[in-house]
Amino acid sequence: MSLNNEQIAEKIIHLCGGVENIKNNSTCMTRLHIRYYDHEFINIKAIQQLDSVFGVVDGDTIQIIFGPGKVTNIGNSISEITRIPLALESEVEEVEESLPSKTLKFQPSRLSHVQAFFKHFANIFLPVLPGIAGAGLINGVTRAINTYTNNAYVGIWWYALIMTMGWALFMYLPIFVGMNAAKEFKGTPILGGIGGALSVTHIDMPLLDIINGKEILLPITHAPYNYAVGGILAAVITGIAFAYIERAVRKFVPQIIDMFVTPLLTIIIGGFLSVLVFQYLGSVLTDFIYISTEFIFNQLGIFGGFILSAIQLPLVSLGLHRVFIPLHAILSDPAGKTAGINYLLPILMVAGGGQVGAALALYVRTSNTRLKKSIIATIPAGILGIGEPLMYAVTMPLLRPFITACIGSGFGGMMIVLLKVGAISQGVSGIMAPLIMASGSRLPFIIGLLFAYAGGFMITYLFGYDESMVNEVFIEGSEEQYV
Repeated sequence: MSLNNEQIAEKIIHLCGGVENIKNNSTCMTRLHIRYYDHEFINIKAIQQLDSVFGVVDGDTIQIIFGPGKVTNIGNSISEITRIPLALESEVEEVEESLPSKTLKFQPSRLSHVQAFFKHFANIFLPVLPGIAGAGLINGVTRAINTYTNNAYVGIWWYALIMTMGWALFMYLPIFVGMNAAKEFKGTPILGGIGGALSVTHIDMPLLDIINGKEILLPITHAPYNYAVGGILAAVITGIAFAYIERAVRKFVPQIIDMFVTPLLTIIIGGFLSVLVFQYLGSVLTDFIYISTEFIFNQLGIFGGFILSAIQLPLVSLGLHRVFIPLHAILSDPAGKTAGINYLLPILMVAGGGQVGAALALYVRTSNTRLKKSIIATIPAGILGIGEPLMYAVTMPLLRPFITACIGSGFGGMMIVLLKVGAISQGVSGIMAPLIMASGSRLPFIIGLLFAYAGGFMITYLFGYDESMVNEVFIEGSEEQYV
């Protein structure tokens, strides 16, 4: 018997220890996030067996995978029962510390230091991704129009306005990134934005003035200030530093003058450090990123493409894929060394293709109706580039198909490198990804995706299927066990 959304919500609350054990509830694109007070009262195995649940990730937050659309409906039902407002997952941490402590039993963090590090960086860049996606697409499309029309529309006001919208985000991106960095590390966002502004040029910037025909020279380097040397990474480092400086200064400043003195000292101390240290550090890290990507494409070639695509799904399962989020922002910058063409993103995007191919192979080979049902429910999202439902509901529980899916994805990555596919934006994936590919890369991307489909299908069909394991994991009728 299938459960409706309200019934599933009631079961989840019960299996999470009841309303009194739920701290908050939130959703992202595919997952319901339940933050709890005591892990001891949570029945993970029973949640995994519930109707419509594709998988469960156990940690500081219980993440229950339903897929797009379904997760929002169930999240709303849980919110109605718990009377805790439903939020987006990115919003939860902002109010987490303001909640009253009600922990029944201390729970050590289940998030590794590496995962936590990358999560912080993801939280800095995730809020600006919609802007990068929209502005990047504008830049790519207008670039193509200018080429094919010989700049016929450049002088028209409405076209110039559209181009300005694409230019503005990347021009002032360091300010937004600096604000997010300060906010993520519990500082005042606007102060971080001021620090990020040091990576933005303006004709009236006093540091760039020419006095009596001479530029202002910095100490140590004895060279003029170069606002772009550290780029976005300098803005990140500066925003983080501003947060730490602000908190350190506040400890020593009397409360009566805190509002004025703390921001002043934060800006002055942080500004000197940014110009003299962080800009240089940002330039070193940025150069390292460009050198690394160039090494992958020019030295490792198709072998590098195979490795990157093959390891993407394991990185997602560990939460380490966040390492690529700031890289995509840097590589999408039109002022960068790649002129806004991101050659890394398409390699990672085809990783989901191997998983789709693996799921199709399982569907062809298996006679297990519960597995077939799970594949039918999750494969549409996988084709659209949302791979978590397939990963947690189908391939990972069986392990061997997950491995063969990763190997199959590698063949797609090889073709992406061989055909020199580049993206101009972010935001969509799967069969919709050609919309954000650079001119001349749309058909090659589809070819690479088809290779990932075929690789995942063939390797899984030949080496990734074990009927006894399928019947052990997907016990038919087990979805009614906890109804």
